Amino acid sequence: MKDRLPGAIVKALSSAGILIMVFILYFLFREGMPVLKSVTLKDLFFGDLWYPAEDPPTLGMFPLIVGTVAVTALSSLLAVPFSLLVALFVSETAPRPVREFLKPVLEILGFFPSIVLGFIGMVVLAPMLQERFDMLSGLNLFNASVLLGVLTIPVVSSLAEEALGSVPEDIRNASYALGATRFETTVKVVVPSALPGILSASLLGIMRAMGETMVVLMAAGGAAIIPLSVFDPVRPLTSTIAAEMGETPVGSPHYAALFFGGILLLLMTLAVNLLSAWIEKKGTFSR
Repeated sequence: MKDRLPGAIVKALSSAGILIMVFILYFLFREGMPVLKSVTLKDLFFGDLWYPAEDPPTLGMFPLIVGTVAVTALSSLLAVPFSLLVALFVSETAPRPVREFLKPVLEILGFFPSIVLGFIGMVVLAPMLQERFDMLSGLNLFNASVLLGVLTIPVVSSLAEEALGSVPEDIRNASYALGATRFETTVKVVVPSALPGILSASLLGIMRAMGETMVVLMAAGGAAIIPLSVFDPVRPLTSTIAAEMGETPVGSPHYAALFFGGILLLLMTLAVNLLSAWIEKKGTFSR
């Protein structure tokens, strides 16, 4: 009986978690799908005007989708290469005392409050950008992407370092025995062996940036337009939902459109998550 109790507890908790997720999905689709009664799927996806307060409301979500993809892509482009360099340094180059110090620091930085970072972007980074590039406002795509990159770096670095650290030491020793230098061993042996885990870490970091709310709400500018420059303001889906949900009449087309935006975010993050799981699974089989 005592041996079965832990298993029963785990099954009960797992079942409760699954039921909660099913309920969330049901509620999300129940509240979001009625928007299709007011606007066609084509206009919802490809309409370039977001004026939900008009009568009738204009609910083109294309600028919001482009804003989400743009800020996620730019932040990933800025953060992922630097994150991998940090992971390589911690795993392969840093002395043991430095490594033991940096690993917990990276994990702690992963929990840095995003609202604090957004405040820094508003009061520090935005005026700097405005003065340096002579812009009307420093709240834009670049500002939000830099801040999202700062949030992403600890996540990707920590996970990529674990992937590099999981490479067996025998592989490194064999490479050294064949006359390879540390740099050659790292680039040609360790990194290829840990590549599935590194790619998985990068995708999870991208998913972290895609789902962030407070940073883009405070630093992205809040304009529902298609950005033509990295210094244009944007309005991603997450900030749109956070900014407008509290002032939207329940049951209105605007209300349903915001929930539909949540469905889009769910599908986008799910796609990235499934890709990460597929890469990790394929890498496991190949090894």
